[in-house]
Amino acid sequence: MTKWLKRILGGLLLLVLLLALALWLALRGSLAQLDGERTVPAMSAAAELQRDARGYLTITADSRLDVARALGFVHAQERFFQMDLMRRNAAGELSALVGPKALPLDKARRLHRFRHRAEVAIAALQPAEKALLDAYVDGVNAGLGALGGRPPEYLLLRQAPRPWVGADTVLAAYGMYLDLQNAQGRDDLAMGLLHDSVPADWYAFLTQHSADWQAAMDDSRMSAVPVPAGALPDALRATRTACSDCSLRDARDIGSNNFAVAASHGAQGQAIVANDMHLDLRVPGTWFKARMKWKDAAGSHDIAGVTLPGTPLLVVGSNGRVAWGFTNTTSDWADVVALKLNAAGTHYLAGGAEKPLQRSVERIEVAGGDAVDLTVLESEWGPVMPQKAPAGQAYVLRWVAHDAEGMNLRLMRMETAANVDEAVQLAAGTGVPAQNLMLADAGGRIAWSVIGAMPRRVGGEDMDRPQDWSDGRSRWQGYLPAAEQPHIADPADGRLWTANARMIGGDGLKTLGNGGYDLGARAQQIRDDLRARDKFDEAGLHAIQLDHRALFLQHWRQLLLDKVLTPDFVAANGLDDYRDEVEKSADAARPDAVGYLLVRSFRLQALKSLFAPLAGLLEANGLKLADLKMVPETPGWALIQAGRPDTLPAAFKSWPELLQRAVLDSRKELLGRYGSLAAATWGADNPTLMRHPLSAALPALSSWLDQASQGMAGDSHMPRVHNHGHGQSERMVVSPGHEERGILVIPGGQSGHPLSPFFRGDHAAWLAGEPLPFLPGETTHRLVLRP
Repeated sequence: MTKWLKRILGGLLLLVLLLALALWLALRGSLAQLDGERTVPAMSAAAELQRDARGYLTITADSRLDVARALGFVHAQERFFQMDLMRRNAAGELSALVGPKALPLDKARRLHRFRHRAEVAIAALQPAEKALLDAYVDGVNAGLGALGGRPPEYLLLRQAPRPWVGADTVLAAYGMYLDLQNAQGRDDLAMGLLHDSVPADWYAFLTQHSADWQAAMDDSRMSAVPVPAGALPDALRATRTACSDCSLRDARDIGSNNFAVAASHGAQGQAIVANDMHLDLRVPGTWFKARMKWKDAAGSHDIAGVTLPGTPLLVVGSNGRVAWGFTNTTSDWADVVALKLNAAGTHYLAGGAEKPLQRSVERIEVAGGDAVDLTVLESEWGPVMPQKAPAGQAYVLRWVAHDAEGMNLRLMRMETAANVDEAVQLAAGTGVPAQNLMLADAGGRIAWSVIGAMPRRVGGEDMDRPQDWSDGRSRWQGYLPAAEQPHIADPADGRLWTANARMIGGDGLKTLGNGGYDLGARAQQIRDDLRARDKFDEAGLHAIQLDHRALFLQHWRQLLLDKVLTPDFVAANGLDDYRDEVEKSADAARPDAVGYLLVRSFRLQALKSLFAPLAGLLEANGLKLADLKMVPETPGWALIQAGRPDTLPAAFKSWPELLQRAVLDSRKELLGRYGSLAAATWGADNPTLMRHPLSAALPALSSWLDQASQGMAGDSHMPRVHNHGHGQSERMVVSPGHEERGILVIPGGQSGHPLSPFFRGDHAAWLAGEPLPFLPGETTHRLVLRP
């Protein structure tokens, strides 16, 4: 019996080993080819692909089209599953890959009919853009076909990858619209509800720009709107509907920074651009580093920076003459139109005439289930929104992303821009989600503009709220030419900066609108860092990117120490250790700082308590407090400082009670999570959290699929932003023409394949805040693609 048992166990062990070997061989077969030669019929001439030890790619080809083919080949080999998710996310086609759990998201995405719009955008491309797109698509499918097996995610999902088409590249770009302009009209609905719920003076007070935390590049200022003389409105006083999600958001975007110094402030007499775009961190990371070299009738070209897998373009980087970086503008690129419907709800009023709502049926395929049909209704201004509305009322979304002007491949022109003036001109009409474009050129000049299509609004009085466009007086009247788009070139003090906050004032601000600007503390800290020194090199600007001093939080810390943590309150509640930590470790968002987390948590709890009635009102109407274009800090701090009894929410008898309860509630929540204050460090609360999309479903493989995690320095309202898995998706510092001194680091690595030597290539340096070279290092792998 024992002998047979041993034989059975031995056989089972052998079977397990054979299965493991087969799986390992299958996974190995899907790794990218790094060396040798490969025939790619679409190539017009041979192209060389070099990689350094971290997988940083260099492509050398005879034409830009062959560069696109080669880039598509590598993107597909290293990142195809990521590309597939991007196109499916934008198109609303995830259910066909992962099953019915993705249906709610797919239905939300189908509202935009982005696959249809992608085909429309392709039909409108200029010949050079279409040729580049076709070349890239050919390269992607060649790279996918050259793999020895399916990428590992498809093995786990028991699916086969679908070939790439031109519309998929456009969908990948639409995915960035969804990431960067994700309010999609909910903000206007929330603002309309707030406007209708409070007196005009309270609406102006609640929605004001901060007068304390501002750092516009044109030095324009906003005056504070004082606390209104009248009592707190009922909508802000009594909580009738408790909110299930009372979370606050200090801005539409948690972060992204870019800044520049002109030659007069460059340590070696050259202009320098620094850029750190902030996004949700994931595996693999958003960006892929590439250097691309080719020749054409204009001469030789050598560009480097980061690309977006799924697209053929350099997103940010340097072409040797001009360097550029992006941050999200957080300006207003969408409006909500309140329809005037007929009794049947089939027609709406536009230009004085009734027009029918157009009906489209979107079929959603579902893996392992039946397809689902979704009806989308559209007006001439955009699709009918699904948000809750009064009976007989409907709203439609007017969004730049829905227009042909909002999507094209004209970003390719930045690759050959000769100076900042040319780059500013090229920015207008470029079909990308509107970005703050920060520029420096080899002549030592710097400039800022907005890259993207900017609508010309006419007739509207307050475009932050739903508008009636039925009589034709309020509308979008085309898009602005370059001459009318705001920009700043050659600033007097030789410094420029943006950080998702208000960039300029006056007419320029009216043109841009407000999409939910950041408070401005982060921009102010960057501005002050730039003005604290006269000369900078690349390392000096990189240090600003990593600045995690908690300057913004100090007024809350002082409030705690001076007015809240009184001796009696501390003694009565055993808060001696709490006060000690607030005093000694709240100066910076360091991973080991307890005091920082205590002050941060106190602030959030105090503001949540203050605005809980408003949160409940919004939630009762299908919205959230975070949907408002309102930074709670500004009105909240003013109300606390005023301390008037008639502006106190009904749940509290006094302002000291509200603040002391915020201390006790936030402390209790932290103790419940960490067991002791000593364990409640900012790093414990703020880990890296770079997880693979399939990791949660396959916890046994999470250590293999996910990137290494650790407690991170940084937070909102400081240059080094890292906020619970949202952080610097790249750090770039470069002077055009002097790229050999530059810096470029991404989280994770170049490859999305866990067995690749490049899967974690940059990650240790990114975690540690260490610089890596802007240009690739010594070649360790060489692959030649031949026709």
